[in-house]
Formats: sequence, structure tokens, C-alpha cells
Amino acid sequence: MKKYLGLVLGSLLLAGCGMADFNGSRTGNESQFLMEYTIFNTTDSQLLELKKGEQIHGEIEKISGKLAVSIQQEGKAPILESKDMPSGSFDLEIEEDGKYRITVTGERAKGSVSFTKE
Repeated sequence: MKKYLGLVLGSLLLAGCGMADFNGSRTGNESQFLMEYTIFNTTDSQLLELKKGEQIHGEIEKISGKLAVSIQQEGKAPILESKDMPSGSFDLEIEEDGKYRITVTGERAKGSVSFTKE
């Protein structure tokens, strides 16, 4: 009986040790993609509707972990791609009208991202 109880308790403890995917807030629409998180262990993306001459303003605050970022029009090469994006800000000028997908992947990441149409 004790052996069985030990197996059950051990299984419950291991099940509770799973890493959470996301803890934070997210806002997204056709002109912005904003996230603040204390835990980010997944992938999220947002489509932005952009016209030639507009800009994407990005701000990254990476407190810890790894953050990959990609921005691209469907079927085309990325206009920005980083496997481990550093903290900082940037502006990307759009050269062609269309929908641009911003994809962010976190690995034990803590911080925030902001992408806005300017």
C-alpha cells in the first residue's frame, strides 16, 4: 500500500512541475501587437495591414530568456529575422502594401514586445 501511495504522489508532483507557456497580457489588431510577460514559452503571431511607406516601430525588452522574432509578408522572405533578439528599438520601412505577419517565440523569456504601425 505504501509503495502504491508513493507512486501516486510522485506522479502528481511530476505532473505539477510542467512549465507554463504564458503568463502576461497580449493586445493585437491590424495596427499593433503588444505583449508583456513574466513567462513566455511558446509562439504567438499577429498580422499587421501595412502600406508602402509606413513603418513598423518595434520595442523589445528582454529581461531574461531567449526571444526569436520574424516579420514577413506571406510567401516572401522575412524583412526581419532574429533567433535571439536583443533589447532595443527599431524602425522598418515597408516597401510593399500587404499583410505582414509578426511571429515571436519565447524560451523561458521574461519581458515585453511592442510592434506598432507608424
